[in-house]
Amino acid sequence: MLTKQEVLFISDLHLSAARPATTQRFLRFLRQRAPAAERLYILGDLFDAWIGDDDDNPLNGAVKQALHRLADAGTAVYLQHGNRDFLLGERFLRETGCRPLPEYAVIDLYGMPTLLMHGDLLCSDDLAYLNFRAISRTPAWRDNILGKPLWLRRLGARWYRWRSHWHKAKKTAAIMDANLDTVKETMQGHGVTRLIHGHTHRPALHDLMLADGRPAQRFVLAEWDDQSSVLCWNSEGYRLESI
Repeated sequence: MLTKQEVLFISDLHLSAARPATTQRFLRFLRQRAPAAERLYILGDLFDAWIGDDDDNPLNGAVKQALHRLADAGTAVYLQHGNRDFLLGERFLRETGCRPLPEYAVIDLYGMPTLLMHGDLLCSDDLAYLNFRAISRTPAWRDNILGKPLWLRRLGARWYRWRSHWHKAKKTAAIMDANLDTVKETMQGHGVTRLIHGHTHRPALHDLMLADGRPAQRFVLAEWDDQSSVLCWNSEGYRLESI
């Protein structure tokens, strides 16, 4: 039996009925590529919008089945909430076999403590979003949304997507990017010199210097679109792989 010794990182797939090609690419990835890995980390925004674990959209069912098959085949699948799918709940985890990650997750990546985040909390200049985030993560807000009928939540998700695009159009690129001081403070606060995150849709490897003089690296994952990619890691190092 082939020993699984690779770790994969992806984020920002934004799966939805409006992006069928991305959905098919992801299902193929789960079927053909991911089973060779020991672990798969999905760092937020797997879905473009998640309105509750009771949503019986056929796309959701296909994704859940594919994730469950991957977990059953021996690949540990870890899931972190993003800003679009933070309502993913316990039922989804049970139906997929995914394991939840906190918003700040430090893992051992071949001997190196590595911080995993979705990345939205690093965009500390976007005060309007951070205010909304604080409100929308409260139990009262969550219960209010999930207590509404499914049809009304679907309408609300459409409105939220339109509102999000409208607000983005009014913001500068700098506001929506990670704040470097916040990045350094976050890394130093968690005692790491390596950070992997998504959210900004600006894939890159950034070398930086922490305040205590230690060199550090920040890996920004790509959005899944026409240039989908996965960050692959093994005992010899890392590489980016196009999907």
